Amino acid sequence: MNDKKMVIVDAGHGGIDSGASGNGLREKDLTLRAALYMYNRLKELGVPVAITRTDDESLTRRERINNMLKPFGNGRNVIIASNHINAGGAEGAEVIYSLRNNDTLASSILDEIGNKGQIKRKVYQRRLPENPSKDYYYIMRLTPNTEAILIEYGFIDNKNDSLKLKNNLEDYVEGAVKAITEYAGYNYVPKDNKNNTNNSNIYVVSKNDTLYSIAKKFNTTVNEIVKLNNLSTDDLYIGEKLIIPYDDNNVNDSDSYIVKKGDTLWSIASNNGLTVNELIKINNLSSNNIIAGQKLKLPKESVYVVKKGDTLYSIASKYNTNVNSLMKLNNLSDYTIVSGQKLKVKDLNSDSRGFDSYISIKEHKYHKVVSGESIFSVAASNGLSVSELKKLNNLESNAISIGDNLIIY
Repeated sequence: MNDKKMVIVDAGHGGIDSGASGNGLREKDLTLRAALYMYNRLKELGVPVAITRTDDESLTRRERINNMLKPFGNGRNVIIASNHINAGGAEGAEVIYSLRNNDTLASSILDEIGNKGQIKRKVYQRRLPENPSKDYYYIMRLTPNTEAILIEYGFIDNKNDSLKLKNNLEDYVEGAVKAITEYAGYNYVPKDNKNNTNNSNIYVVSKNDTLYSIAKKFNTTVNEIVKLNNLSTDDLYIGEKLIIPYDDNNVNDSDSYIVKKGDTLWSIASNNGLTVNELIKINNLSSNNIIAGQKLKLPKESVYVVKKGDTLYSIASKYNTNVNSLMKLNNLSDYTIVSGQKLKVKDLNSDSRGFDSYISIKEHKYHKVVSGESIFSVAASNGLSVSELKKLNNLESNAISIGDNLIIY
């Protein structure tokens, strides 16, 4: 662990500083798009990471440097990846590295961006004209012990590059992510698991997890997990990310569900006439984090025949659910039911763990936004997609503020 590195992701410019512009694009928008993608991917891959800005805000030179040095300090084990877009009419990507470092990381990043289809121009160093012993860029000068690099993904004022930046920017950033992840000493897993020769996913270690319990959860073996993660010991720590083999042949019986790529607890619960809280309790989950290949227990589905005097509320209470879930399960557009009508129900009472009390749809769990968080990180850490989080909170944009109380279910 000692030789592994931590990463600061920087979105160049922002706020009143738009950076370069051309072909209807602004540098500050593209750099934020690139930085957010890079930050979230590195986080998924288990790389310790922080980001300098998560929205269109103005940062002074001192504020940006503070945001770079505060999370992990000013050490040699810190990589600073500053995302930028070039100008000047040329075409292709460039990477600038500091005078104190060699070109190993910069060359790897450029090669990987090239593998994603962008033209490779050069890696180089740039010196301060009035003092050639110092770096030209202040993010390198004022972070003297870190390995600071500046990535230029293309030229905003070049017609070909501007089109590629619109359509392929995330592909180029993914190339940079691969180079940074491997250089930092972590296992890289492609974004699309269909292209992953290891056929694997990422699992975040929770309290009381062991290699044995994790292997059992995912129908694999301890040896497979050890091999995939190059583990030399069976010691785990909370928050550690492990590569887990994914078994496409898992049997999906009627009382269980195999998590698919893109699933969240919210979407699975909604599609099965449940609340997130019910799904968590049925599976005894300690967090909202799930990954593809994980097997979730579902309550047994049965049919209930409506009797005289029944209401949706009384039926929902009988099966320890709520009216909205019952209506969703049966595609009901109103509250009208009649004697003899057959309704699908989820037999929550059949689960041996049971439920402490009836869960009202009016009961919410909240997440208070703290410094450094974005709508992307809040959604990911609570098992939601960004669109789901926005829907729960009636948000029209991705902007959130420190101190906001966001409904997470």
